[in-house]
Amino acid sequence: MRESRGWFGKVDWIVVLLYAGLVLFGWLNIYAAVFNEEFGNIWDTSQEYGKQLLFIGAGVVLILVVLLSDARLYELFSIPIYLVTLALMALVLVAGKEVGGNKSWLVLGGFTLQPSELAKFGTALVLSRYLAFKNVDVAQWRYRWIPLLLLALPIVLVLAQPDTGSALVFFSFALVLYRAGLPLYYLLLGLWAIVLVLVTLLFDAFSVCIGLTVIALTVLILLRRQRKIALPIFAGLGLSLLLTLGTGFFFNQVLQPHQQMRVNLLLGKVEDNRAAGYQTAQSLIAIGSGGFSGKGFLQGTQTKFNFVPAQSTDYIFCTVGEEWGFLGSVAVLLAFLGLLYRLVFLAERQKSPFARYYGYSVVSILFFHLVVNIGMTLGIMPVIGIPLPFFSYGGSSLWAFTLLLFVFIKLDAQRWQEL
Repeated sequence: MRESRGWFGKVDWIVVLLYAGLVLFGWLNIYAAVFNEEFGNIWDTSQEYGKQLLFIGAGVVLILVVLLSDARLYELFSIPIYLVTLALMALVLVAGKEVGGNKSWLVLGGFTLQPSELAKFGTALVLSRYLAFKNVDVAQWRYRWIPLLLLALPIVLVLAQPDTGSALVFFSFALVLYRAGLPLYYLLLGLWAIVLVLVTLLFDAFSVCIGLTVIALTVLILLRRQRKIALPIFAGLGLSLLLTLGTGFFFNQVLQPHQQMRVNLLLGKVEDNRAAGYQTAQSLIAIGSGGFSGKGFLQGTQTKFNFVPAQSTDYIFCTVGEEWGFLGSVAVLLAFLGLLYRLVFLAERQKSPFARYYGYSVVSILFFHLVVNIGMTLGIMPVIGIPLPFFSYGGSSLWAFTLLLFVFIKLDAQRWQEL
């Protein structure tokens, strides 16, 4: 059942079935989230569930196009695809439509497109192609600046919209670089930077700087006989102090007021369940009220009375928690984890370096979206407004994730040609 020959090559049907199950169950929850008895027809395109069916249908067409194409085209045209996505994001800044405070959408007739979703696909392609070059070794400094540039361009364009949440997704490519040979200590330094920023926001920059200085001097005194560590310690202290002092400026001058409030809510520095914290508070109520087995399909009171804003998009998971309960929530998480595990397995068996790195790009993007989206519905992640893959309402996100996934399925289906 895992593989079969045909027009599509040796398609991994386990991934296809997991994808289909997630998309269809996601649609059921969109239906529940926006259900209105006056518009009960599932084909009613004036309602989100009717539109989502159209998006799913168009996604099926997209899947067929991808599976019937030559997998080698994606590596060949990776640079043009990447440049087109950058051009679309630049066009958004000039002629985009503003939604929710972000100028992230292009209006094409009666349809809206979010180029930042497609940019993840374009970046995955071009980064994988660069890493697949024979002599590229990101363990060496001279091979690192191009990947950083490839990631920096879409990040800058997305931040200019401004859409901080979508920009953060591109940092998930650090896992791909690690798989390509980037030393582990770079990821550890990234984690240290995150911890340092959070500690600075919890307390104050001056106190953190004093603490860092005391720690560094203590280490130097204890290890004074090992003179070689003095320079790395002073360099680390200097960078840590710069990051600490820069955190306040970034938080106060770059982040928007609603973003500052979301971070403060997450850190517990403020409590406000009526304004900025309303979404998360209502989401937790919805998930908690579902209990072990849920209230039943279309029986969620939090859902039915629209207590949770953006419940069909960013907060779709709370519908799962309320109507399907702990069992349904665990089933969804296991389906996602099963998909990620299978994709890692497929990535590891690729003979083509391009396909392998692209597979890890898909895994990294899906994993980041999964952790952050579900984390923010549970109140353990800041609300940054990114969709749950294959679940959240929206054509741009569904098509982008579908394209991202099925290009890898196609690459894996034709892996036998690389033998």
